[in-house]
Amino acid sequence: QVQLVESGGGLVQAGGSLRLSCAASGSIFSINVMGWYRQAPGKQRELVATISSGGSTNYADSVKGRFTISRDNAKNTVLLQMNSLEPEDTAIYYCNAHIESSPQYYMYHWGQGTQVTVSS
Repeated sequence: QVQLVESGGGLVQAGGSLRLSCAASGSIFSINVMGWYRQAPGKQRELVATISSGGSTNYADSVKGRFTISRDNAKNTVLLQMNSLEPEDTAIYYCNAHIESSPQYYMYHWGQGTQVTVSS
């Protein structure tokens, strides 16, 4: 059984910062890509940022230069530092990870989500 647990969401004023954290636990042999997605009310879930096991990153155009994704492979965690937050960043943020829970058996896993609200 694999679990992803997010923390760090909350309410912040526009221009402020938040840091999201996601820890993977359970039966983990290795973790490939980890990432963050978000879903605003009435909208589809969208990619925010991803990071490979080697540290290569990918960002949505809307967050480039404001958000930074990082990971600690030893702790099976992924972080999202969000700066210069805008009301448009308001959404539920979900952690995602491609996890090898036994040799050659990979699955994508999702966290339960954490609410980020940015007030204007």
